[in-house]
Amino acid sequence: MASTLGYLVYDAATSGNAPPSIEFHLGTPRPQLNYFLVPVSVTNRGDKTAEGVHIEVVLENDGKEQESRELAIALLARHSTREGWVTFQTDPRTGQQLQARVLSFEKP
Repeated sequence: MASTLGYLVYDAATSGNAPPSIEFHLGTPRPQLNYFLVPVSVTNRGDKTAEGVHIEVVLENDGKEQESRELAIALLARHSTREGWVTFQTDPRTGQQLQARVLSFEKP
């Protein structure tokens, strides 16, 4: 208990003031039974926590949107990474292009 309290005090005293800086990485799509699974890794490089993070992943063909999915992360602590997955009906491996962007996040 004392070590946890000590860490929390140290963490609060040494944290910076940079707002959340959210980055993401899309992994290699893989087939499942009736859909295609795309891993998404989301990292907060900022000094502040972000809540309600929403990432949109879009599957495009010739610059036109075919399918769109959203990944929601309830809490993304500072300097941390969370992983999730989105699913598509269309195979992203067949000449399709995956695009992603941060839609929104909140200050806790």
